[in-house]
Amino acid sequence: MFFHKHPYEPFIQRDTEKLIVGTLPPPRFSTGQLLEKDVDFCYGSYYNSLWLFIDKIYNLNLRYDNSEEAVEERKRFLIDHKIGVCDIVQSAEREKIDASDLGMKNIRLRDVVGYLKQYPSIKTILFTGGNSKNGPEYFFRKHLRDYKLKLELVNNEVPRIHQFHLPVITSRTRQSNNRVPQSQGSFRNDIRTIKTVSLISGSGAANISISRLPLYRQLKAKNPDFNTFDFRVLQYREFI
Repeated sequence: MFFHKHPYEPFIQRDTEKLIVGTLPPPRFSTGQLLEKDVDFCYGSYYNSLWLFIDKIYNLNLRYDNSEEAVEERKRFLIDHKIGVCDIVQSAEREKIDASDLGMKNIRLRDVVGYLKQYPSIKTILFTGGNSKNGPEYFFRKHLRDYKLKLELVNNEVPRIHQFHLPVITSRTRQSNNRVPQSQGSFRNDIRTIKTVSLISGSGAANISISRLPLYRQLKAKNPDFNTFDFRVLQYREFI
């Protein structure tokens, strides 16, 4: 049995507004056996394609290698665009050493809601996959139940959009004569609404589902050269 532990800590800044949430990078990122074009960072697999989409959208001309420079390029982009990364799976066990979400067992989830409370600037969660079993949205729904929260449907078109309401406890303050806020020792409950967007996964396995989408077929009919990569770029451009 292979113990698959996430190799990276969440990458979140104080002013992060969007949070990318996936599951786990391929096992080679945990064992250190990177391929030539892999980047030793979140979504660093060259074949996952997330950074290829971002590169195309923003014309970044990113490096794709094992260098520290490639890592720093991605960190700078995330910081500049107020985007964070916090995959929801902390660890899992696998009988077969591969990147399949369905192959994960004895899964331990990260406390993503806890991070949302810690970083109140986050307004949107971007799932790199939908609600299929062991996908990021699937796990997040399970995670929300631990907090007695649930997703509410906002838009059922692909990419599906939901929202949930996160209670926030804040202290009441009063102004003293010298205008310095003074705590009254009491608290109030505020509500913070967070949007979630379930983007199509960057994995090759999602290509079949893309090919079945009416919009993809329509765009493909207009331009025979249009492909699943182009479709993802079109979708991700709106949200990243």
